[in-house]
Amino acid sequence: MTTLTIKISSQLAQKLRKASARARLTKSELARRALEQYIAREQAGEDFVSALDRAGDAVGCFTGGPRDLASNPKHLSDFGRV
Repeated sequence: MTTLTIKISSQLAQKLRKASARARLTKSELARRALEQYIAREQAGEDFVSALDRAGDAVGCFTGGPRDLASNPKHLSDFGRV
């Protein structure tokens, strides 16, 4: 395996540390995977499309409902029950 040395900001280094811990991967493995995905997308000629772009008009189209719907577990107490 070849070694590549890059310079990154301290903020990016902190994000990399946190992401690698969450994924339970080394920083090197996480960076390799990210580079592989980026290069594969570039070679396929695909433009990046965010989740927000994919959701389209569905984002923000609902009104009403509880303000804490996404953060309060009580709203999921009967989820999946018929």
